[in-house]
Amino acid sequence: MRFLKSLTINIALIILVIIIITWIAASFLSSYTRHGQSLTLPNLKGLPISEAEEVLNEKKLRYLITDTFFVDNMPKLAVVEQNPAPNSKVKEGRIIYLSINSDARATVLMPNLINASLPYAQTVLSTLGLNAGEISYKPDIAQNAVLDQMWRGNSIQPNTRIPKGATIDLIVGDGSGGALVSIPNLKGLNLLDAQNVLKSSLLNLGSVLYEGNGKDSSKAVVIRQSPPYVEGGTIKGGDIVDIYLSIP
Repeated sequence: MRFLKSLTINIALIILVIIIITWIAASFLSSYTRHGQSLTLPNLKGLPISEAEEVLNEKKLRYLITDTFFVDNMPKLAVVEQNPAPNSKVKEGRIIYLSINSDARATVLMPNLINASLPYAQTVLSTLGLNAGEISYKPDIAQNAVLDQMWRGNSIQPNTRIPKGATIDLIVGDGSGGALVSIPNLKGLNLLDAQNVLKSSLLNLGSVLYEGNGKDSSKAVVIRQSPPYVEGGTIKGGDIVDIYLSIP
């Protein structure tokens, strides 16, 4: 009887020890398994790579730069893309793949737009990441055909390498072949309206001069022009008209 009682106690103690060991092992395993799995990946897009590195170090994450792009409206060496995506759940030590903005400005080859139609030239510039700037008209029999392509005030030859995003001004034919056009009356118009009237009259805006103290083009109006408006007066299409503005 005493033997059975002692055996029962020993078995109970063994079971209790097994339970305690199992609980400790389960707790340790659970803690180890959860380690590094509850990290939420922050949004790194737009951050300079130096700041992104600090953020990842704090999270005990690593990174690898896999590609570079050139994005004109982002800071140089800023993160453009990341993989995994922001707010993804990752483990500690995970490698985050980054694409960054290049510190070198992208360039393109200037196309040959001479003799091309104006709409086609504008489409080509947009496709290459270039901007169509000021459109100036010149007397020529070919209406809306590009006669010259300009960058920074000078003619630019085809295949010249220029920065992506550069603004290209175009000189196009007005279709008049130097025919006479009426001189419009610009008096009382603001700068924008005067420009539009001249363009519709196949004329080009020349010097813009302000008189008086103010130079606020939104309030100033044309007080005189050169050549002056004369009823029935004409000049050659494509000629330049200077205007003088003042705030009333």
